[in-house]
Amino acid sequence: MLEKDPFKILFQKQKIGSIFKSLLVIKNPVKSFIGFIESSVSVLKHCSKHHLTTEGQVIHGHLYKLGISSHRHIAIKLLIMYLYFRRSAEVDQLLKDYNEFDMIVHNCLISANVEWGNVDNARKVFDEMPERNEASWTALISGYLKCGRVDESMWLFWRNPFQNVISWTAVISGLLSNGLHSKSIHLFLEMLRDGVRPNHVTFVSIVRACAEMGDLEFGMSVLSLVVKVGFEGDVSVCNCLITFCLRLGEIEMGRRIFARMGKRDVISWTAILDMYVEMGDLGEARKVFDEMPERNEVSWSAIISRYAQKGYSKDAIELFRQMIESGVNPNSSCLSSVINALANLKSLHPGKTVHAHVMKIGMTNDVFVSSSLIDLYGSCGSPKDGRLVFDTVKNKNVVCWNAMVSAYSSNRLQEEAKMLFDQIPMKSIGSWNSMVSGYLENEQYDKVFEVFNNMLLSGQTPDISIFSSVLCACANLTSLEKGKDIHGKTFKLGFQHDVFVGTSLVDMYAKSGDIENSKRVFNKMTEKNEVSWTAMIQGLAKNGFAQESLELFQEMENTARIKPNGLILLAILFACSHCGLVDTGLHYFNLMEPFYKIKPNERHYTCVVDMLSRSGRVREAEDLIKSMPCEPEVNAWAALLSGCKTHGEDEIAERTGATIQEVAEKKSGGYVLLSNVYASAGKWPEVMKTRKLMKERGLKKSGGCSWIEVRNELQLFYSQDGSCNDLNEIYGVLEQLKYHMLVLFQHN
Repeated sequence: MLEKDPFKILFQKQKIGSIFKSLLVIKNPVKSFIGFIESSVSVLKHCSKHHLTTEGQVIHGHLYKLGISSHRHIAIKLLIMYLYFRRSAEVDQLLKDYNEFDMIVHNCLISANVEWGNVDNARKVFDEMPERNEASWTALISGYLKCGRVDESMWLFWRNPFQNVISWTAVISGLLSNGLHSKSIHLFLEMLRDGVRPNHVTFVSIVRACAEMGDLEFGMSVLSLVVKVGFEGDVSVCNCLITFCLRLGEIEMGRRIFARMGKRDVISWTAILDMYVEMGDLGEARKVFDEMPERNEVSWSAIISRYAQKGYSKDAIELFRQMIESGVNPNSSCLSSVINALANLKSLHPGKTVHAHVMKIGMTNDVFVSSSLIDLYGSCGSPKDGRLVFDTVKNKNVVCWNAMVSAYSSNRLQEEAKMLFDQIPMKSIGSWNSMVSGYLENEQYDKVFEVFNNMLLSGQTPDISIFSSVLCACANLTSLEKGKDIHGKTFKLGFQHDVFVGTSLVDMYAKSGDIENSKRVFNKMTEKNEVSWTAMIQGLAKNGFAQESLELFQEMENTARIKPNGLILLAILFACSHCGLVDTGLHYFNLMEPFYKIKPNERHYTCVVDMLSRSGRVREAEDLIKSMPCEPEVNAWAALLSGCKTHGEDEIAERTGATIQEVAEKKSGGYVLLSNVYASAGKWPEVMKTRKLMKERGLKKSGGCSWIEVRNELQLFYSQDGSCNDLNEIYGVLEQLKYHMLVLFQHN
C-alpha cells in the first residue's frame, strides 16, 4: 500500500503558492515520485488556468533540472500550459522532444487552435493524425461551429465514426449558438430516431432552443421526455425549464417545477426570483430572496438590479449596503445597477463612496461600471469628476464615450460635448442620439438639425428616438416644412407606424398649426398610448378646437379606456377657458382629486383662474388664488390682473399689481407680465416705473428670439444681437416695410 503523499495533502489544505514553494525545494523526488508527479501536474494545471506565465516557466525549469520534464503526464501538462500561454517556440520545442505520436497531444493541439480561431490549422493537425478518437472528431466539429462554418461541421459530423451523445449534443449546442434553433431541434429528433439517449446537457440545449423559438407545444413534449428519461431531478435541466416557462409566460408551471425540485442551486433560486420580478411582484421576489439558503454575487446582483430597474432606487441601495456588510463582493452588473440607482436619486456623496469601493476592489477599468459612474457624476452636476473617470478607462468602448457626451450635454456644456463627440473612434446610433438629445434639452434647435443632417451624410440610419427628438425640435420651431420632410423619411424607413414617432408627428403638426394633418396621423395610428391621446387633445385645445378636444377626451375615457393624466386635464381646462365653457371646466377641475385621483398643481389652478377671469368672475378667481394649497404662479396673478383690466375691476387690479411686485422681487417674469399688462392698458407711466424697478433690482429679461426658414435653413435672430453681418441691410428692409404699412394704414 502506497504511503500518503505529503505534497498531495499540502495541495488539499493550503494555497497553491505553498505547494509551488515546496516543489522548488525538492532535490530528490524518488521517495514519493507518484505524489510529486501529481502535485507537479496540479501546479501546472493551476498556472495554465490562471495564466501564471512566470511561475509556470520556473516550475518547468525545476522539473527539467530534476530530469523528469519528459515524463508523459508532465510533458502533456507543460504542452497544455504553453498552448494556453500561446508560446509557440516552447510548444514547438516540446513537440520535438516528444517525438512519438500521442493522441492526447494532438487533441490538445486541435483544441488550442480552435480556441485561437485557427480552425484550418486544427483541421491540418486532424488530417495528419494516423488515428483519431471521439475527442478528436468532437473538438474539430465544435471548432467549425464556433467559427460559424456550419456546413463543414455537419459534413464532418455525418462522417464521424464515434457518434454518441457527446458528439450529438456538441452539434445541437453549436447550431443553437449560431442562431439555428429550428435545425438544432431537427437534429435532436434525428438523434432520438437514431436511438441515442439524451443527457442533461442535451436537454438544457434543446429547452433553450424551444424558449428562443417560443415553441410551447414542443417544449411540453421535451418536458415529458425529461420525466421519462429520468432527468426531472437534474438541477441544470430544471433551471432551464423554469427559465423556459418564464419566457413563455407559463408562470404557474415554473412555480410547480421549482416546488418539486429536490435539490436547488443559486441559479434555481435566481430563476424563480426573476419570475416574480417579471410578474411585477417585487414583494414575493423579496420573500424568495430572503428564503435563499445561500446567496452569491449573482443572486445579490439579481435582486438589486431588479429593484433598480423597477425604479425602487432606495431599496436597491439598501440591499447593496447589506451585501457589502455580508462580505460578498459585487460583480460589474450589480455595481452598474446600484450606481444607476444613485444617479436617479442624484446622490453624489453616496455615489463617491461606491466609487471608492469600486477602486478598492479593482474594477475601475470595467467599462460598464465606469460608464455608470460617468452617468452618476453627470446627473449630479459634476461632469468634471465624470471626466476624471473617463480619462482613467484604458479600453473605452462606445458606451463609455456616449456616457461622457451625455454628461456634458445634460450640464449645458455643449461645446465640450461636441469636441468629445468628434473624437469618438466609432460612432454608434447612441452617440448621435446623445448629441441630438443634448441640443434639444438646451433648446438649440438649429444644432439638432445640423447633427441630424451630418448623421445622414455619415450613412448612419436614424432610429425611432432620433426621429422623435428631431420632430420635437420641428414642433418647438413650428417648422412645418422640415417636419414634413422628416415625416417623409419616417415613411421611407418604415417607422410611420411606431407609437413614439406617430405621437411626435401629431405634436409637431399641431404645434405648427396644421391640425388637419395632426388629426390624420392620429387617426391612422394602429397603436395609441397615453402620450398620443395627450398630444392630440392638447393640439386641438391650443388650436382653438375646444369642442373637438372635449369630444376626444370623452372618446379616450369611454372607448380607449385610458385614464387621464395631469397633462390631459390641463389641456381640457385650457380648452374650456378659451371657449368660455366655465362650468364644464369647473366640473372637470372639481373631479380631479376625488374621481381621477390627481392632485391639481399650480398650472391647473392657473388655468382655472384664467378661465374665471376671462369670463368676468374675477372675485371668484381671486378667492381661488387665496385658497390654493400651493404657492400660486406669477402667471395666475397676471391672468387675474388681465381679467381685472378687461372687466373694469380696478380695486382688485390694484391689490393684484401690488402682490405681483411682492412675489416677483427676485424673478423678472412677474415684472415682465406686469409691464405687458400695463402696456396693453395704455398705462405707460406704470410701464416705465415697472421697468425701472427691474433695473434697480438687477433683474434682466431674457432676450427675445425669432427665426425664419429660408431654403430649408433656419436663420435665428436675437434681440440686441449685433453679430449679424447683414444687420444694416435687414434694418433697412424693415424700415421700408414700416413705411409702406403706415402709408397703407393712412390710405385705408
